[in-house]
Amino acid sequence: MDVLKRNNVNISGNPIADNTLMFGHGFGLDQTSFLQVTQHFEKDYRIILYDNVGGGHSDMNAFDPAKYSTLDGYVTDLGEIMARLNTGKVIFVGHSVNGMVGLIASLRYPEYFKNLILIGASPRYLNDAKTGYFGGFSQGDLDTLYHSMTTNYAEWVNNFSKVAMANPERPALAKMFASTLSQLNPSTAKFVAQAIFESDFRADLAKAKVPTLIIQTSRDIAVPEQVGEYLHNHIPNSSHVKIKTDGHFPQISGPDELALAIKNYLES
Repeated sequence: MDVLKRNNVNISGNPIADNTLMFGHGFGLDQTSFLQVTQHFEKDYRIILYDNVGGGHSDMNAFDPAKYSTLDGYVTDLGEIMARLNTGKVIFVGHSVNGMVGLIASLRYPEYFKNLILIGASPRYLNDAKTGYFGGFSQGDLDTLYHSMTTNYAEWVNNFSKVAMANPERPALAKMFASTLSQLNPSTAKFVAQAIFESDFRADLAKAKVPTLIIQTSRDIAVPEQVGEYLHNHIPNSSHVKIKTDGHFPQISGPDELALAIKNYLES
């Protein structure tokens, strides 16, 4: 199978640029969610966008429950795309789940990573009473989420898109997220959600080898501010920036501010 078709890989920007920005989207979105951000970098960077298998315009027939029962399948896919394109060292921008996918991939395929930029990323979503770690969700919260996805997916999409996007004064943003979320097969969506919400990468953070920027928004229902601070405290050579954008999707709700935070980091 051609990995570029499998993941609907698209390349734009400056083909002779010295640096490459590669963007990985979060759950329920696709690569188009970054278009208002990438326009800020088209002149000076080569841009690589792709869709996670199971979402966007990826090859839905490539979704293998055994492969994607954990996030390791997405790590493998990312490495295969980089190898296929012979990308050299890229600046990987990972939103939400793809933040940790990028971090793990940087450990497995260090030859392809120059920097990591993590947007709304979390090493663990589930609270851990034994260690005092606060991820933002109890097991009861997750069980309720899974139940809602199973019993009435359309209603869950409508409700979840609003609370995750925040910005209630701009309802069109939640509708945009609901549109892509609705395109997912409900059983696939629940399967992927479980792989994400039950992951735990805390032990891998200290192994990170490349300079990393952690970008945190306000009122992020999926990733509380404590999680961003935890990442900063446990990832070596990391920077932590809070931007004045609400919700889990700053590339949609505040693309200019997000682009500025990335640009300031890269130029510093």
